[in-house]
Amino acid sequence: MDYKKAGVDIEAGYRSVELMKQHVRQTMRPEVLNGLGGFSGAFSADAFKQMEHPALVSGTDGVGTKLKLAFLLDKHDTIGIDCVAMCVNDIACAGAEPLFFLDYIACGKNYPEKIADIVKGVAEGCRQAGAALVGGETAEHPGLMPEDEYDLAGFAVGVVDQKDMITGADLAAGDVLIGIASSGVHSNGFSLVRKVFPMEREALDTYHEELGTTLGEALLAPTKIYVKALRSVKEAGITIKACSHITGGGFYENIPRMLKDGVTAVIQKDSYPVPPIFAMLAKAGNIDEKMMYNTYNMGLGMVLAVDADKAQDAVKAIEAAGEKAYVVGSVEAGEKGVRLC
Repeated sequence: MDYKKAGVDIEAGYRSVELMKQHVRQTMRPEVLNGLGGFSGAFSADAFKQMEHPALVSGTDGVGTKLKLAFLLDKHDTIGIDCVAMCVNDIACAGAEPLFFLDYIACGKNYPEKIADIVKGVAEGCRQAGAALVGGETAEHPGLMPEDEYDLAGFAVGVVDQKDMITGADLAAGDVLIGIASSGVHSNGFSLVRKVFPMEREALDTYHEELGTTLGEALLAPTKIYVKALRSVKEAGITIKACSHITGGGFYENIPRMLKDGVTAVIQKDSYPVPPIFAMLAKAGNIDEKMMYNTYNMGLGMVLAVDADKAQDAVKAIEAAGEKAYVVGSVEAGEKGVRLC
């Protein structure tokens, strides 16, 4: 008896590392002090030694049951972007610049090419965020997970000078809300998605005119990474007073998280185009409107608040970074919460 016969292939692990190195190299920053394969990742503090009061900001998350679609479609090279996005978008809401990222892949069986495809996506997400992929872990779990399945999670660390942190403390009635377009469903609410749409290859491979793509491609579209867009706003000299990443819980859970007591966020639902995947989902699942806005991003992956006289400049800065943005509402005096109208 040996470890391989017990279900763990050490040689496959070595091959996975070799295959992923080419992708990891593309994420390197000057501050990275060691290469892939060590027991830990080292990152120099030179990146933030000029800050007055640097604060480290961290975030961790996974991809959730969106992975089921990757399994069904046998497409694994973008799911890593989702994993990075879910972490770095959260820390960007605090005004932080992502510095480095680590991933964790648990699999039933280590197929080196599949693992390399997953890490390819993680590396692409890190590249989009400007973060270094400094390490990770691939764990083979025979008997615990099916051989053809895996789970993916990640951890990001960023930094921000305390004076530049986005806290919502200065929010005031009259501030304007800017929404940044999502790419679709992103990485939340897939337990409901999988109940509504048939999780069969034929259905997922069906082309839909209103989507301009197949159902599977629309659902698997990777989560947008908003780091560069928020940086562009800052570099334009505009203060982001509050910021919310619209993830699980949709508008009703996430937007209040960026508010201080005594103010309400008012969102105009007709102020931006809602991607057709959401109308298709609501119709096919007979899901009422409030539940849709309480579950999904409904076309806005990030919402931020700025001074009214800076709103159009903020939109221009976001669009200069390659994203689409809209003035979607305002901040009013009232009970902390969000109102859609």
